Amino acid sequence: MLWVIAYDIPDDGRRTKLAKLMESYGDRVQYSVFEAELNEKHIRILKKRIEEIIDIDQDSVRIYRICADCKDEINLLGIGKLYELDRVFIV
Repeated sequence: MLWVIAYDIPDDGRRTKLAKLMESYGDRVQYSVFEAELNEKHIRILKKRIEEIIDIDQDSVRIYRICADCKDEINLLGIGKLYELDRVFIV
């Protein structure tokens, strides 16, 4: 399953920690936006790890599931690249 994770974190330290975590799970497609191909077990693990980093009173993390049929409808306008999204993250 494809997931899009986007965040807005004002604190540099927490933002850097989250970015490093996300880089181990998926591909950075914009500064604070990642795409990751994860199964249900791994998205649960990722959510727990995110909760350990963020301050729920100051930070915002949004996680969107993209269905298999919708994955083919991803459009890219401007610079960037579409990543291969057929791999599953394994811990």
